[in-house]
Amino acid sequence: MSPPAVASLRLELSLVQPVLRSAAARMWRSDAGLAGRYRHYLRAMHQVIRASVPLMERAAARCGALPRDPVAPPLARYLRAHAEQERGHDEWLLTDAAAAGGAPDELTGAAPPAHVAALVGAQYYWIEHSHPVALLGYIAVLEGNAPAPGLAGRLARGTGLPPAAFETVRLHADLDDGHSADLDRLLGRLPLDAEQRSLVAVSALHTVAALAELFDRIAASTVSESAHE
Repeated sequence: MSPPAVASLRLELSLVQPVLRSAAARMWRSDAGLAGRYRHYLRAMHQVIRASVPLMERAAARCGALPRDPVAPPLARYLRAHAEQERGHDEWLLTDAAAAGGAPDELTGAAPPAHVAALVGAQYYWIEHSHPVALLGYIAVLEGNAPAPGLAGRLARGTGLPPAAFETVRLHADLDDGHSADLDRLLGRLPLDAEQRSLVAVSALHTVAALAELFDRIAASTVSESAHE
């Protein structure tokens, strides 16, 4: 992707960002159900984030099967390095859940629902049956929508949960901007052809839609959960 192509991808994503921001705003609205929604968020995001390192490792391995593709070597190097940066982040969520009064098996024991499988599973399909560069669209959305600075503090005040329950939110607010810049630099260097550029864009737009659905489901969960609080 050339720098103009990176700018084009970011423009496409900016056009659908309001969908994701609106879903996040509904999820984090201040009301009596916020603590329950936050616990639901921890469970859902653990299901998503525990797949991050395996996804990147699988995509890097698939690059090894593409020896004549000039995109594959630099993509594999980036994915292996980024996997190390992301390793253990699912453990952060388990620690947060414990601080929020939950048990780790509430996060690790449940089968991921279909909408989480749709968000993550599409990447496995594209990695295996199209090209591992698709994963960059997924990463671009997840890291381009880091928690806002100050969100961890606002959630602590709104839920009454201890600040230690929001470490993952706080750390991702600090880390993901730098990771997003690294990704833009990579996209600017990769010699992607038109089909590969399209695949990155399709992956990114799918991720926006699926992540917005995930947030909306968390937002809607308050109605049923708050009746039992």
